Amino acid sequence: MKRTISLWLGLLAFALLPAFAQQTPTGPTGKIHGHVTNPTGASQTVGSVSLSNDGGHTSKYTFPVSSSGDYSGEAAPGTYTVIFRQPDTPPDKMVDSFDNIKIVVGQDVLQDIDMSRKEFVDKLPAEQQKQLEELKKHNAEALKANEVIKNLNADLRIVTQDIKDADGARAAAVQALGAGATKQAIDAKEAEVKAAKYTEIETLMLKDTQAKPDASVLWAQLGQAQVGLKKYDEAEATYKKALDLEAASKKPNIAIQGLANSGLGEIYARTGKVPEANAAYDAAAKINPTQAAFYLKNEAVIFFQMNNGDAQVAAADEAIKIDPNQPLLYYLKGQGLIQKATFDAKSGRIVLPPGCADSYQMYLQLAPTGPYATEVKGILDQAGQKIDSSYKAPKATRK
Repeated sequence: MKRTISLWLGLLAFALLPAFAQQTPTGPTGKIHGHVTNPTGASQTVGSVSLSNDGGHTSKYTFPVSSSGDYSGEAAPGTYTVIFRQPDTPPDKMVDSFDNIKIVVGQDVLQDIDMSRKEFVDKLPAEQQKQLEELKKHNAEALKANEVIKNLNADLRIVTQDIKDADGARAAAVQALGAGATKQAIDAKEAEVKAAKYTEIETLMLKDTQAKPDASVLWAQLGQAQVGLKKYDEAEATYKKALDLEAASKKPNIAIQGLANSGLGEIYARTGKVPEANAAYDAAAKINPTQAAFYLKNEAVIFFQMNNGDAQVAAADEAIKIDPNQPLLYYLKGQGLIQKATFDAKSGRIVLPPGCADSYQMYLQLAPTGPYATEVKGILDQAGQKIDSSYKAPKATRK
């Protein structure tokens, strides 16, 4: 709970005689400035500072305290008492004061008002001193927690960039090695870039999950790194930790839950656990429906990478139900189905299984010059299929 310092200053006001009207300096002047600190050690952001040349009985000049705790002003040369008042301090009282402050023509005098000094705090009643110590302790803990959060956010910014770099590792490898590089060399460079990025993420998130173990986002990012490093057992436990924290949270984050569930789906897909993968990806799509097509497309891609045609086709079909205008989904479906193609020795053509040609035709309709267009046209030509230009993409539907 945030507490203001007005309690301390409002109760500690020293009696003065009634103050009279202020004067405007005429003739040569000097300047005064300073910073006001309240008893907790924080800047005092309201109030006023006055100058008195009769021991505080009257105020000749008054300067407002800014929102940053600073004050400044001009006054005629002389020796003054510097007085601090809060907005609610009566004019015949003061909160703090400093005697024998000299204003000199042409000079700017520094006079800070530090109410956290021992001399001032010792004047507070015992109960207020006790409460002040408790407040200082609370503030110190809050500052420490804020510093931790600051460091975590800095690390998360690095992680975000590392993930982007890992996703673009293939392009970076091609650029680094040049157009004449072999596929083997590019593959090796890509793997090197990804390993470096995921290792950095893992190192940062292992440190940060120790600093703040109740932050599910840190565990989710750690899981991503561990999957990238193929530490699947560790990643599974990490993602489940993130989901456990989300389940216990008063304000669950669907993006983190979606990420963790889809991460589990990837682990299961890459380790041959198809039913578990389907369930995890479905959970991700259900909890974060705005990203459902993305999750299910990734599922199809990973099964494609694992050469699991049946699971690949099933995942592509589920994704198509949500986003029927995504060309890659039809390519992935066709690539899964073509694994069951046969060869007709008599005609010398391949025989595509049901649905395969339709999937390829739909890909060409949506991406006639797409990255797989030449490959798909070649397959259809080998199967004796003509390119169909009549296809119209259906509207997207939601689960």
